[in-house]
Amino acid sequence: MTTLSDDPREPGPDEFDGRDQIPPVASPHRRLGVGAAIILVLAALAVTVAIGVVRTGGGAVATAAQASVRPAAAPTADARARVYVDVVGAVRHPGMFVLPKDARVLDAISAAGGFAATAQRDAVNLARPLTDGEQLVVPKAGAAPPSTEGGGGASGAGAASGGAGGKVNLNTATQEQLEELPRIGPALAERILQWRKQNGRLTSVDDLLAVPGIGDKMLASLRDLVTI
Repeated sequence: MTTLSDDPREPGPDEFDGRDQIPPVASPHRRLGVGAAIILVLAALAVTVAIGVVRTGGGAVATAAQASVRPAAAPTADARARVYVDVVGAVRHPGMFVLPKDARVLDAISAAGGFAATAQRDAVNLARPLTDGEQLVVPKAGAAPPSTEGGGGASGAGAASGGAGGKVNLNTATQEQLEELPRIGPALAERILQWRKQNGRLTSVDDLLAVPGIGDKMLASLRDLVTI
């Protein structure tokens, strides 16, 4: 006698049950959660990359901006200090030259191209400092050197010993011309020339007191015979 199952829907032992071969299906809520997590990870990665780009680019822009607004260096006092000198006479290229304030006669003659072949070089004091607005005359060999007038005119390296009123110019006189002064012998004349070479142009007759061997009494006897 065959025994029938109580549940007519339940398959028998030899029958195929399709439910055993179908995988479970994820719920809609679970699929939504996984998708949201992936989107959040991608968004975070994108934000991180964007921040890095902004930081790098922003630094370069800031550096470029700082460089573009950096103020130019103000000119120094030395850069603004100049003297204007008119170089004439026995030089290769006479003319007006703008030189540093501490320039010497040597600098002015160099700016004018150097001595001409006819220049009286031993009449030139190359070490003398220049003064603004002076005319520097380089005499020709054998020519009478120009005189130095008190208010202006020729001065400097080529200016001769003859000063205003026939006075001896202490800044340009030769040793022989200095020896023509009373009480000035070869040794004292040499000391005056040496002082002038080391210190440059005398700015006052009283500067003679700095020369060894010249005192107040000698200066008094020379004052009316010399000029600068």
